[in-house]
Amino acid sequence: MAYTIDLSGRVAFVTGASSGLGAQFARTLSRAGAAVVLASRRVEKLKELRARIEGEGGDAHVLELDVTDNASIRAAVAHAETEVGSIDILVNNSGVSTTQHLVDVTEEDYEFIFDTNTRGAFFVAQEVGKRMIARARGAAPGTYTGGRIINIASMAGLKVLPQIGVYCMSKAAVVQMTKAMAVEWGRFGINVNAICPGYIDTEINHAHWSTEQGQKLVGMLPRKRVGKPEDLDVVLLMLASGQSHFVNGAVIAADDGFGA
Repeated sequence: MAYTIDLSGRVAFVTGASSGLGAQFARTLSRAGAAVVLASRRVEKLKELRARIEGEGGDAHVLELDVTDNASIRAAVAHAETEVGSIDILVNNSGVSTTQHLVDVTEEDYEFIFDTNTRGAFFVAQEVGKRMIARARGAAPGTYTGGRIINIASMAGLKVLPQIGVYCMSKAAVVQMTKAMAVEWGRFGINVNAICPGYIDTEINHAHWSTEQGQKLVGMLPRKRVGKPEDLDVVLLMLASGQSHFVNGAVIAADDGFGA
């Protein structure tokens, strides 16, 4: 008997959806039947993704969002719920990094990374979580109570990697944030979990893998390969589904064994 995950009738809010993993997550959720809200600062890229999703028969909506601005977060979440419906699934995906030794990190570098990866992720989850909790308490409209929050951390949050120390720190905070939210919000039917991707080939880093440094890195990986965005589909869908009701506070490494 075939096993399928049907997200029809659910609304999924995806941050950092303009490219890379975020775009793949949005398309995957749409193919499973969810209405997807595409959120990012790069609105034109979001419109292109919306066109692709709609071309596949999906339902997609575009919202401008700057996760480093709390007013922008509140406005985007409120607009999404007004225009599309109560958010059932949050994919907290926005992330940035810089590359340098720790002694060369400036205050601007540190704030740039933590403002998006940690602070931004927290306040997006908090804003969505407040609304999920209100529905669970019967204080807000919506027939579906509970929800799924999926924080996109990184294997770098579990294993320190050279020259991206601050990024590692920021993603380690997301791991602990996930567990804290799972403990506090679980009683409202909200499941909060994290995915820790390994090295994934996206348009942002694609050229790197053919360089000498990139090839050296690939040679260090257990199976001498980098992943593809679609390699995370099954984990994402499992965590987004109603069938994952007993999975809460999990931190799932999807790194092909690199962090083992």
